[in-house]
Amino acid sequence: MAHIGAIEALEESGYEIASIAGCSAGALIGGIYATGQLPKFKDWICNLDRVDVFSLMDFTFSSKGFIKGDRVFGELKKLIADCHIEDLSIPFCCTAVEIPSGKEKIFKTGSIYQAIRASCSIPSVLTPAKIGKHEYIDGGIINPIPFNLITDKNRGELLVAVDLNGPKEEVFHLKKKEKKDSSLKMPSWLTEYQKKFTNYFYAEHKGEKSENVKGMSSVELLNFSFDLLQDKLSDLVIEKHSVDIIVEISREQAGTLEFHRAEELIEVGKIKMMEAIKNFEDGCK
Repeated sequence: MAHIGAIEALEESGYEIASIAGCSAGALIGGIYATGQLPKFKDWICNLDRVDVFSLMDFTFSSKGFIKGDRVFGELKKLIADCHIEDLSIPFCCTAVEIPSGKEKIFKTGSIYQAIRASCSIPSVLTPAKIGKHEYIDGGIINPIPFNLITDKNRGELLVAVDLNGPKEEVFHLKKKEKKDSSLKMPSWLTEYQKKFTNYFYAEHKGEKSENVKGMSSVELLNFSFDLLQDKLSDLVIEKHSVDIIVEISREQAGTLEFHRAEELIEVGKIKMMEAIKNFEDGCK
């Protein structure tokens, strides 16, 4: 969701996005932006509460992931019609990983939702995306910030990146706003299930991941190891490329499924991008 705020900051500062490359959440927001429907998506996502988010989770007992993803993508298609990537007004591409070959798949044509679904297939969370005879998982596994997909950069254009694998010290604390009471009385069994779900997957216990390693389950250890690898890989990718403006969002800013915090996270992305733009422009003077 921080990508939305970053895009808004760029546009409000007078910049025009010429092309987009993304993976995982970056593929989702970048793809929606390329359709021209990002304001509609933002309005929808910012009006989801915990119960709404929970209702969009179509749980499955598959060993490949605990959420199928059909329900949430079905809602997205009702909101914004599917289209072909090659028909977009802004050049867009995203990346995924074909399994079991491990080869990178770059989507430049075809259904935008198929491409996004493939790129967003977080291992152990969303089941792999099946397209034809092939299955795909999250592109961020081998290419977390796909700079290499921006191959036609023209003179005068800037390379801008939003890195969601930022360190803990990059956590940005917003001033808390008073919220209207929108509580909904739920059955006790649902409340208890939601509590367990939240404790397991959400980042409301920031810092515990690294401090209580001995108490981790096998899935938590797997995700923790994956996070560390992502952090290091992101650092190496950033060092390799000449980036004009980069925004780092701490991995601990929010949990994977905390979509009910969209409005807050959009603001974090916007503030951070505004700061990055100011630093860049001051450096050019």
